[in-house]
Amino acid sequence: MPTLMRYNQRDIATGIFKTPVYEPLELHSEHFEGDGQADLKHHGGVDKAVCVYGYEHYPFWEQELGQPLSFGAFGENLTIAGLLEPEVCIGDIFQLGNAIVQVSQPRQPCFKLAARYQSPEMPLKVQETGFTGFYLRVLQPGKVDFEDTLTLLHPHPQAISVAFANRVMHHDKNHLDGIEKLLSINELSASWRSTFEKRRLGATIDSSERLLGS
Repeated sequence: MPTLMRYNQRDIATGIFKTPVYEPLELHSEHFEGDGQADLKHHGGVDKAVCVYGYEHYPFWEQELGQPLSFGAFGENLTIAGLLEPEVCIGDIFQLGNAIVQVSQPRQPCFKLAARYQSPEMPLKVQETGFTGFYLRVLQPGKVDFEDTLTLLHPHPQAISVAFANRVMHHDKNHLDGIEKLLSINELSASWRSTFEKRRLGATIDSSERLLGS
């Protein structure tokens, strides 16, 4: 659940401090049992009910930060192996325990990561590397155990990866064909759809609040 953390001479509320759970939990439509988000503008909700992060990225960040990292180090609900951003596609549907979930968007790193590790450049590094993880929406609530796996039930027919979405959002910002491809996916989250629709019209999106907390 959210706690207070000191950063830039102010107290901020955050739910980034996750700890491993070894008993079954209910996955509800917007969150896991016992989980909470402090900033509902950037976290949580129907499209961002579950945050997933790949364990394969941990060695890179351990070297960058100069410290060992435990499961949940990036505030994710699920630390997994074997499903990374290039392989996972927007709209893919997975079985997770008794629940059914769907990929809705990449995770967008925020300044809470900088605060947790006292590393101001951390959110931008996550964004630039593409080691973001991704969010799931819940299509069918159910019970989830730590030994359960994400089992692919229905790959999305357009097969547009989380890595491609990251590239268009953060690097190839004027890639109009890419924007149109992403907007053609009905299962794309409402927040990313809104951003791409604005960008298609020529608007500049200010991400300083998310990255810097300003």
